[in-house]
Amino acid sequence: MRWLIVFALVLCNFSLAYGAIKPCEALQAEIAAKIDTAGVKSYGLTVVKNEEIESGTAVKGEIVGSCEAGAKKIIYTKNQGLAKPNATD
Repeated sequence: MRWLIVFALVLCNFSLAYGAIKPCEALQAEIAAKIDTAGVKSYGLTVVKNEEIESGTAVKGEIVGSCEAGAKKIIYTKNQGLAKPNATD
């Protein structure tokens, strides 16, 4: 569990700096590939607008990326089931 938190923080720092100018779908796919490589089996990546985060209506989780020039964020959530939904806005 600790390695997952460290991984998420490192990924967050990288993707916030590098992904700010990327389209959300491309950055989401890169993040998913890295998480899959780390062996995480059940997770979700959701693209949300900043307004959703500020208003509290966004899915609860760890922000692991920023896209569309910072207008949207990618949120990582750990799922309990086997499915790996990857919702986009």
